[in-house]
Amino acid sequence: MNTPQIRIVTVTFNPGDELRTFAASLSDATLAPYELVIVDNGKESEVVDAVVEEFGAILIRPGVNRGYGGAVNLGAAHFCGEWIVVANPDLMFEPGCLDAVIESAQGWPRGGAFGPLIRTPEGEIYPSARRFPRLVSGAGHALLAEVWQENPFSRAYRENAATGMAHAVDWLSGACLIMRREAFDAVGGFDDSYFMFFEDTQLGEDLRAAGWQSVFVPEGEVVHEQGTSWQSRPAQMLRAHHASAAHYLDGIYNRPWQAPLRGLLHAGLYIRGELRARFLQRGKTVGQK
Repeated sequence: MNTPQIRIVTVTFNPGDELRTFAASLSDATLAPYELVIVDNGKESEVVDAVVEEFGAILIRPGVNRGYGGAVNLGAAHFCGEWIVVANPDLMFEPGCLDAVIESAQGWPRGGAFGPLIRTPEGEIYPSARRFPRLVSGAGHALLAEVWQENPFSRAYRENAATGMAHAVDWLSGACLIMRREAFDAVGGFDDSYFMFFEDTQLGEDLRAAGWQSVFVPEGEVVHEQGTSWQSRPAQMLRAHHASAAHYLDGIYNRPWQAPLRGLLHAGLYIRGELRARFLQRGKTVGQK
């Protein structure tokens, strides 16, 4: 039996019925043979075990929560095919999505990562292709996005044009990535020093440094439920997001003379994260009364 040229890796943490929807959508996403690998970071196994049995998936249980990037790396290890698909388990692939992206990829020989168009269940387009956050643009986005969504900093950061042809971007959302295995191996996969959040931004940086491109391909589409983890633990997720942002910026502004800047960025991100988290916690408490 020939090795499938597509390996789809998803990372679960106590999932619900969305995992079965995800697995069921794969058969229409591509006509090519593929294998599904589920890396289970959680403890509740009933749903995962049922999906593994029904769809013939390969199951990896590391025994500890490896985080998103570390778990993906584990699921992608020792694969000799051409394409590694990294996808959240709350996605649903539209028919032909993977075939459309891989066909488009043939015109991008230095394309290392390809991202489809991501829609919400309501049909809205999620800004999955972005520019690298830097001091001015990142600060402007962080300060204004909550009160003025269409401010120029956020528009520049969320740069992808949802219509038109495939085009190169800085980085792509890790919710759904179709990667050349050669490119994935060239950068060592995800930087697993990120437990959660910003591992996809760092991947874009690493690919570019290694001479690979990140390419947005609107011809392929997926629907993303946008994460039950966020819904159940929004304050905790906000704090983790801001901590990972600080970790990422440490690597960007890493010169010794930039230490004071790193300190300011850490303080600013911590304050912003705490304020937003406490606001959410207070709103949840008020709503429960």
